[in-house]
Amino acid sequence: MIPVTTFADKRLAVFGLGSSGLATCRALRAGGAEVVASDDDDGKIIAAARAGIPTGDLRHIDWSHIAALVLAPGVPLTHPAPHWSVGLARNAAVAVIGDIELYCGERRARAPQSPFVAVTGTNGKSTTTALIAHVLSSAGYEAECGGNIGVPVLSLEPPRTGHAHAIECSSYQIDLSPTLDPLVGILLNVSADHLDRHGTLADYAAIKARVVDAVQPGGSAIVGVDDNWCQAVADRIEQTGRPVVRVSVRRPLPYGLYLDGDRIMRAVGGTALPLVHIGGIGSLRGVHNAQNAACAAGAALALGLDAAAIQRGLATFPGLAHRMEQVGRCDRVLFVNDSKATNADAAARALASFSDVFWIAGGRAKAGGITSLEGYFPRIRKAYLIGEAAAEFSATLDGRVAHVVAGTLDRAVALAARDAEASRLDEPVVLLSPACASFDQFANFEIRGSAFRHLVGKLHGVAPTKES
Repeated sequence: MIPVTTFADKRLAVFGLGSSGLATCRALRAGGAEVVASDDDDGKIIAAARAGIPTGDLRHIDWSHIAALVLAPGVPLTHPAPHWSVGLARNAAVAVIGDIELYCGERRARAPQSPFVAVTGTNGKSTTTALIAHVLSSAGYEAECGGNIGVPVLSLEPPRTGHAHAIECSSYQIDLSPTLDPLVGILLNVSADHLDRHGTLADYAAIKARVVDAVQPGGSAIVGVDDNWCQAVADRIEQTGRPVVRVSVRRPLPYGLYLDGDRIMRAVGGTALPLVHIGGIGSLRGVHNAQNAACAAGAALALGLDAAAIQRGLATFPGLAHRMEQVGRCDRVLFVNDSKATNADAAARALASFSDVFWIAGGRAKAGGITSLEGYFPRIRKAYLIGEAAAEFSATLDGRVAHVVAGTLDRAVALAARDAEASRLDEPVVLLSPACASFDQFANFEIRGSAFRHLVGKLHGVAPTKES
């Protein structure tokens, strides 16, 4: 735990009592602050009170004595409308912040030069965050990862010299972190996502860009430049005279890191030399993972690792659960759990990694559905559609991709496994990459992915892969 001493002897309101909210309450109290916590779910309030956390109705507190409102990242700050607690705080001129903002303040107070790597992007941020922590740990660093990846940032060990924190930052968390100041900031990519929470793509991109805009002096800003939004961010940073490390998996660069075959090249002044090789690393399969690996390598370089140490770390990376996770094989058929692909752009990265796909997709659709995946349709041998989006996706695929409305995940797995086995293809892949949120049938993508893994494990003749 990181005791938040920067608010000692002050009173804070905390709204949202999920895992990050509970960790926030404990960290504030451990640092000497007083908290009053609340949630719209009465069950969570009761559970927090039983755990010894002071609770109360924020509608009836004296806001003139509140130093800040700490908002859980899942609670609306601006769109589609500010949560009622945000309105109360703003009416009282009380700052609205998040747990990563508390972390940043504590780091500045304790160890302002401690290795803090902040990672964001529409896709790939969890893999990149975990990969950075793994590469650093394999090289002898003390390293932890947390934030949006599932471990609340305030549950980590306190910042200190030589102890690295790789923190995944969602757009919601960045929006609640006005003084975010990492030593290394990484912006992977930007595509349409969470527009219901940010209004426009331009606003969403501007929030993401703060991770690299706010890198502390002497730090390193790393930007993937394969989309127009991020290219513009890199150009803007460079025009201010600040250094930026550009990363591309689509073209050579005169300066920065780029992909050449299975090698990540490091270019300086027009001269490029191989930095690391990623060919044959199953957990880093696909061009999207090449971008993740290149950005992780850039962070490791910025923190003083050499190429040999980075190569060892990449080669031993076990992969991330629910992201291109190879969970089993039955003869020639490979089963891949990509439940974390909750939008079409993420699913595109998985579809691009295989040639003969028996695709399980669907759930609660996001804007645009799967129309942007048209270029990958030739890779799909058959699709198995589940959840609320099944009818919409069926209309998109009609006459172009063989498909069936399976309805539920268990039926989809059974049908896809049967068809893949009967296909006689060299390496058919049953791929769960839903391009949808999970909330119509599962509480989150982790539970959806775990259900897929369980269903695959029950199939006759399936053996776990070495990476699962």
